[in-house]
Amino acid sequence: MHEDIYATGKLFELVHVTQPDGRVFEVARRAPGVRVIIVDRDARKVLLTKEFRQELNAHDYRLPGGKVFDSLADYETFRGSGQDIMQPATEKAKGEAAEEAGIVIEDVKLYKKSTLGATVEWDLYVFETANWSEHADGQALEDGEQVEDVSWYDFAAVEHMILNGDMQEGRIALILLQWLKEQ
Repeated sequence: MHEDIYATGKLFELVHVTQPDGRVFEVARRAPGVRVIIVDRDARKVLLTKEFRQELNAHDYRLPGGKVFDSLADYETFRGSGQDIMQPATEKAKGEAAEEAGIVIEDVKLYKKSTLGATVEWDLYVFETANWSEHADGQALEDGEQVEDVSWYDFAAVEHMILNGDMQEGRIALILLQWLKEQ
């Protein structure tokens, strides 16, 4: 299939993808992101952040996470390299846990990949870890991040928060609910 990038921004690009039968699909592509399920298995708790989200104009409970690449240009360079996305995604998951939650992750494993759709490409890689420690210096938020609380919630409370709509990132809430049901 042939791709023609016809518009780019800081985070998104618009692409015409010509199908083998000649049809042209329009695709919006964004660099992938990560989320991390940090679990205390003994206490049966999950770490969530509470942060102000501009798109909601409200506070939201979320898993720590962020972008794998800070710009579309960095993502495009990576895509052209032919390398596996798992290495930078894993490193970013560890970095976001430290930055947003003040947690040092020893190791993570991929739990699920969330693919948004055919005409909007924005993959989220959801990792899980039970091998972590608290960072001596706590959070190290980037400018503009408004993470106001980092707290542990028992599994039942997290399920209630998801079903109650306290977690607005729907596709991540669904994945977290699936994860909880497996525990």
